[in-house]
Amino acid sequence: MTDFLDRHGLSVDSRLVAFVEERALPGTGVDTDKFWADFAALLGRFAPENAALLAKREALQAKIDGWHEGHAGQPHDAAAYEAFLREIGYLVPEPAPFAVGTGNVDAEIATMAGPQLVVPALNARFALNAANARWGSLYDAFYGTDALDAPPAKPGGYDPARGAAVIARAKAFLDEAVPLASGSWADWQGGEPVLADPSQWVGSRPGGILLRHNGLHIELIVDPESPIGKTDPAGIADVLLEAALTTIIDLEDSVAAVDGEDKVLGYTNWLGLMRGDLVESFDKGGRTVTRRMEADREWTSPDGDPFTLHGRSVMFVRNVGHLMTTPMIRLTGGSEAPEGLCDAVITSLCALHDLKGLGALTNSRAGSIYIVKPKQHGPEECGFTNRLFDAVEDMLGLARHTIKVGVMDEERRTSANLAACIEAVKDRIVFINTGFLDRTGDEIHTSMRAGPMIPKGEMKASDWIAAYEDRNVRIGLACGLSGKAQIGKGMWAMPDMMKAMLEAKIGHPKSGANTAWVPSPTAATLHALHYHRVDVFARQREIAGEAVPALSRLLTIPVAEGRNWSEAEVTRELDNNCQGILGYVVRWIDQGVGCSKVPDIDDVGLMEDRATLRISSQALANWLLHGVCTGEQVDAALARMAKKVDAQNAGDPLYEPLTPGGIAWQAARALIFEGVTQPSGYTEPLLHKYRQAKKAAG
Repeated sequence: MTDFLDRHGLSVDSRLVAFVEERALPGTGVDTDKFWADFAALLGRFAPENAALLAKREALQAKIDGWHEGHAGQPHDAAAYEAFLREIGYLVPEPAPFAVGTGNVDAEIATMAGPQLVVPALNARFALNAANARWGSLYDAFYGTDALDAPPAKPGGYDPARGAAVIARAKAFLDEAVPLASGSWADWQGGEPVLADPSQWVGSRPGGILLRHNGLHIELIVDPESPIGKTDPAGIADVLLEAALTTIIDLEDSVAAVDGEDKVLGYTNWLGLMRGDLVESFDKGGRTVTRRMEADREWTSPDGDPFTLHGRSVMFVRNVGHLMTTPMIRLTGGSEAPEGLCDAVITSLCALHDLKGLGALTNSRAGSIYIVKPKQHGPEECGFTNRLFDAVEDMLGLARHTIKVGVMDEERRTSANLAACIEAVKDRIVFINTGFLDRTGDEIHTSMRAGPMIPKGEMKASDWIAAYEDRNVRIGLACGLSGKAQIGKGMWAMPDMMKAMLEAKIGHPKSGANTAWVPSPTAATLHALHYHRVDVFARQREIAGEAVPALSRLLTIPVAEGRNWSEAEVTRELDNNCQGILGYVVRWIDQGVGCSKVPDIDDVGLMEDRATLRISSQALANWLLHGVCTGEQVDAALARMAKKVDAQNAGDPLYEPLTPGGIAWQAARALIFEGVTQPSGYTEPLLHKYRQAKKAAG
């Protein structure tokens, strides 16, 4: 049984009390008793409003459901539909032109363009890997992936032929990004490089030469005695790229955090990252490896002046959205506290250690706390977050707008009212980001009763998606985000397919986005190449005046008009979605793994989190509702795919086979069969319910 302690009328999990009072508060100057009193007052003030906002979501959804049911069998009247959405307050008036006023933003967010990582806060090893992915080996990234057009490495140690191809490709990159005044880097003999643009040589240190292009640094590791360097005419042993400029430490979609135990682990890791003292040891190949955060990097300019470069990603923390409550704190009367309110207070408290210099390393040199707030529905909810952050700043003695916010543009009501959402947080916004999967899940749920949706794989070709991605960038630029904030794009989900990523993901910087998500440090290093090929801020200036795609395109509903489904099509779609649901849910429920590489139906490893689960479960719920498939067909697909998922996990000693009586199977089935009634189609309520049952069962 979990012990609970009274703190100013709050019933608080003793593990959270110990973390706050013994780890998070000491040194901050925040009095312990006052902290709990202010926390209780904040929850008392904001919890009722949080509940009212959720009730408004459901009321709007009920009206939209009623519209579609009332117009069943009729041709869709787009103009009347848009007028209806305005009438009910789903769409709000566009704000007058404005520019955001955000200040004190780190360069990595405001004036640099590069990759972004997202990692689960509950996994210290992954978090450290991501924080340290600011600098990545281009040699390693090419050698160990399919990104290089050359025969794969032969087994049995270093393959010189593969290595030579890697070196040739890396030096071709140097010729493009930082060309020499004459000749090729492949023929360079060492010494001080004479560049075509001398300003690109910005520093040196023993064994290192520092170059810069498009605002990103490139480090040449010179070590003629190393196995690689001794084969190189200039002794170059590696080429390091400045890669993951920023990282999101995630308490939301990529974690399975259902109680005080889980939450305290996430908070503990976040505190360690803010202090710079997070350490993790693990077994690798029979030996113990200890990982800690990288130090900053000391350099000397060509003029002889010393300077320092940040050694780590600048870190955001992603709080949970407004929906969920948490059993770790109970309010007067016994109800659970809204989890997002708790995250806002405690993650900000942890970040005080960074602002006050209490640890060994610095995250924000600009003196800001960076919180991504996901799953907000419209400007009213963004305004609620703005006032919540005001209250947290007052509680912790912080200047107004110290806490910055990233707004995930992943719900339909937010993307349809994006400018108004940005205006609601205009003095603290540092990030907007499109999220195709959650956005599609909400697209399906919002229009659940409009008709059967097109298959999941066809969604990316929908006109609403194209409008969504383009509107995000152009509205962000119109609101003055360039030079002050990130305009981001979503994840490349296939971590083993780096060649395909190199071919496709350059589209993100070309679109004007100055960051995009990648699934690993290696992918960050390779994606950094795109920001050398595309000057994102020049691209933003080019498209800044372009028209924003029409709202009518964004509101196009992706129903399958007049489509006759073959039995094979239905079976394939059922199997595809059921396999993905089972493969993700079984790890979430049985092992508490919120994000992992899950083999798909074709055995291609995909990074899966709750956003991918949301679209799959909502797609099947929609087809069930409209009779495209039957419950019996879904159950048959679950049975077929359980065998496949079991086989795919045969090498995992912790894996428990799926059975119809098992908790994981029940959870997967509930996500489909109860999908229509889940709030906004979110998966969290059911996942938390069944994960808590699994933990209780031991």
